[in-house]
Amino acid sequence: MTDLPAYPSSSSDQPAERAGVLERPGTITGAFWAFVAATAVGVVAAVLLLFSKDALVDAARRANGQNAQQLTDAQIDQAATIAITMGVAIALVVALLHLLFAFKLRAGRNWARIVLTVLTALQVLSLLFGQGTVIGYASAVCGVVGVVLSFLPESSRYIAESKTVR
Repeated sequence: MTDLPAYPSSSSDQPAERAGVLERPGTITGAFWAFVAATAVGVVAAVLLLFSKDALVDAARRANGQNAQQLTDAQIDQAATIAITMGVAIALVVALLHLLFAFKLRAGRNWARIVLTVLTALQVLSLLFGQGTVIGYASAVCGVVGVVLSFLPESSRYIAESKTVR
């Protein structure tokens, strides 16, 4: 005679939907891995940014020659170091958030699907209106694949059903 609620045992004969666990479709799994791949490619781009300091310093020196107020070489070097450090830090924070949203999508959260769609759209727009790199395009392609997979009918059904289970 305990006051503890009775939970279904793991060996119950109930279907997965009735036990509170949904069968995740392959489209959601594919979307999850596409977003993880997009994030991994973005992290690779951030790591490569660490090795581009010389190019950034050279560009800053060329631009410095055109300014009326001249900066010293030490100031240019320091500014490049700060810019690269901040760029890598921001890229890593964005990557961690991107992974969080991918895991939430995998768990059936519609808001995560919307956030990932907006982030991918912003990434594609930045490539269209800015200078893109091969790594940037690869990351965007992975993101677009993830968005498409996350809006297929099986994915939408999973997200709708996961809302009712919660």
